[in-house]
Amino acid sequence: MMTSVHILPVTCKSALSRTGIPGHRYCLNPYTGCQHACIYCYAPVVLRFSPVSSSWGTRVHAKTNIAEALEREVSRKRDPIGPVMLGSVTDAYQPCEADLGLTRRCLEVLSECPGTGISILTKSPLVLRDVDVLRKWLPAERVHPGSLSVGFTVTVPDDTTATAFEPGAPPPSRRLEAARVLAREGIPVWIFVAPLLPGVGDTREALERLLTEVAEAGVRTVMFDRLNPYARAVSAVRAVYKARFTHALPDLDLYLRDPRRYCAAKDAIVKSLAGKLDIEIGVV
Repeated sequence: MMTSVHILPVTCKSALSRTGIPGHRYCLNPYTGCQHACIYCYAPVVLRFSPVSSSWGTRVHAKTNIAEALEREVSRKRDPIGPVMLGSVTDAYQPCEADLGLTRRCLEVLSECPGTGISILTKSPLVLRDVDVLRKWLPAERVHPGSLSVGFTVTVPDDTTATAFEPGAPPPSRRLEAARVLAREGIPVWIFVAPLLPGVGDTREALERLLTEVAEAGVRTVMFDRLNPYARAVSAVRAVYKARFTHALPDLDLYLRDPRRYCAAKDAIVKSLAGKLDIEIGVV
């Protein structure tokens, strides 16, 4: 059962942060902290000096003035600011966004900035609320592919299994349905399988089910990423394995001993399945 979450309003001096994420110039995070409380998340380590790090999943700072700060920043820049990544160390569509609308307000600002591409990565179907704003990028996307993309993180295909690792996030089935809706709208969609959970999410059965459901949703691009071996994340993941997935503990240990060798064997399975389903794959 999820514990209560405290949403604390804060103000920010700036909205955009430079990023080293390939293909992006800036990132934008309307919130610090995330209600999804995914146990494998790297963000608490990245934000280890933030007050929310020690209470990850139960405390979120909402940057209530971020849209105004963004508007000031873009008005001062002579050149296009994009591409902008929304949600690099948070989920821009976590539950509190439904009431606060900070992400939507930022999208509305960016939609008025010619030449500014955006990409969104989320675990929430709430992004469907903003389809009307996202459509504004479609003319640019037709001329300059890459101006718009929405990614959904799906770690495992099974809703019950996902709850053990992502207690505050919407189930994968709802994410895939949202991906289907966006794909029908003509909005470029991709799936991010991250992290690959050894012995749980990376078995042939799990991967075949997930990639089949992705293809059925009309999505043709899937990216993969490994489990980050941060001590905090590994400890949390191991605890869940011991409680729920003891059969997969040897796989987890094997991965941690030699990630490269372990992943090489899984790569062959992924490539085989993706080839049969006409899915383009990549590794972050």
